[in-house]
Amino acid sequence: MTGTLYGVGLGPGDPELTTIKAARLVRDADVIAYHSARHGRSIARRIAEPHLSGTAIEEALVYPVTTEATDHPGGYQGAIDAFYTDAAARLAAHLDAGRDVVLLAEGDPLFYGSYMHMHKRLAGRYPTEVVPGVTSISGAAAAIGQPLVERDEVLTVLPGTLPREELARRLAGTDSAAVMKLGRTFTTVRGAMADAGVLDRARYVERATMEGQRTGSLSDVDPSDVPYFAIALVPGEVAASVPEEAVASVVEPGGAAAEERSVRGPGEVVVVGTGPAGRDWLTPQVARALSEVDDLVGYGPYLDRVPPNPRQARHASDNKVESERAAHALDLAASGRRVAVVSAGDPGVFAMATAVLEVAAEPKYHDVPVRVLPGMSAAQAVAAAVGAPLGHDHALISLSDRLKPWDVVADRLRAVAAADLAIAIYNPRSKARPWQVGAARDVLLEHRAPETPVVLGRDVGGAGQRIVVTTLGELDPEQVDMRTLVVVGSSTTRAVERGGATVVFTPRHYGPGGTTTD
Repeated sequence: MTGTLYGVGLGPGDPELTTIKAARLVRDADVIAYHSARHGRSIARRIAEPHLSGTAIEEALVYPVTTEATDHPGGYQGAIDAFYTDAAARLAAHLDAGRDVVLLAEGDPLFYGSYMHMHKRLAGRYPTEVVPGVTSISGAAAAIGQPLVERDEVLTVLPGTLPREELARRLAGTDSAAVMKLGRTFTTVRGAMADAGVLDRARYVERATMEGQRTGSLSDVDPSDVPYFAIALVPGEVAASVPEEAVASVVEPGGAAAEERSVRGPGEVVVVGTGPAGRDWLTPQVARALSEVDDLVGYGPYLDRVPPNPRQARHASDNKVESERAAHALDLAASGRRVAVVSAGDPGVFAMATAVLEVAAEPKYHDVPVRVLPGMSAAQAVAAAVGAPLGHDHALISLSDRLKPWDVVADRLRAVAAADLAIAIYNPRSKARPWQVGAARDVLLEHRAPETPVVLGRDVGGAGQRIVVTTLGELDPEQVDMRTLVVVGSSTTRAVERGGATVVFTPRHYGPGGTTTD
């Protein structure tokens, strides 16, 4: 078996820009090969040095000439071609012996790199893999913190060795440019920039990401000390433009203008539901809204479900101050803040959407935008966890009598039971009202058979998830707490055993003859 040739890109100079894959291949290589000038110092090897195992065979491919003259019969190109042929033969000997060869390349192996000459000569004969690296253009753009192209702008990459007229023509015909291989060509490149009318926005980067990195305007650079590892960049006009809102006047910290700038456009309240448990239940729509706001308002345990962001202010409050919480959110929005009111489950199901909209109906909040984004409700989560007990007509009822009298709750339970609807019961029990589950059971038994399936779903989706399937006659109030949702089936709801688990569902057909509801 032959070995594999790996062309491994190491990035423009900073060893920390070496990819994980490149580092692994360098560490595990049988043979490490690299190019250098006659002085023997290889920048590629220096970048890879932190990852060298110390046991690999090293093949230094030393160029016979770089820019100097040569007495080779074929001239400069002949000397270089002969060198590449010899270097390929040296690497082929290792590959024939079954040794994997990692040929190091600065930047990207197939982007103006020496690796490509070995690739052309060996890739058709041996297994070959190229590992891309960060290019010098990417490193230089990052060094000046400047995007090069935006939208439909075109980036042209040019070698500085082109004649001045050709460079100028190509620079004038593109939106953005990167000119490489400066060094002795710098004066020609700068002249071509001036000819093309782009010198005023041209930037210079020397030794991008390396020690000794230097950046500046191209027009200010002294041609006498420009190294080969330098690049000229011309950002596109759109890419270089700055949005109006990003241009701020200089003010004293804490001044009136600074306070005014901290308000970014008109405010808004968005009421969101985070679902019944963790991030897996969060919709992408809600996640995006949470990432964009300035303030989070909500009941403390529900706010805790949103990962902290130091940029955002968090306003936690007790669970019994819905109106005050809504007014606080609206006041923040009226001042220009973007505010998320956070609910668990779905905000429109016994949660904050109604409270916010009720307060927002007051005249002073008439111009404050309010949006409601849905979430996965507890009823949906519990029903899905056990099957489909809410698969036919059903009702949602809260047992809490904090905002309505218990007599109203009991009358609604009787009406829903008489209508033979499946029921999802929210807020079934608290320390202040432990008796209501039993009372609700007794009311429902006036119209439902004792064997009616009942599902108790607690903390569905969370670490403490618990599902209990029982019957209405055997419902034990002690198994229910405030974090439990109770689903009571209709007369057609069935509980069946499947694979060792109980599945509960309410058929969509109803009564004799199987008349559908579609």
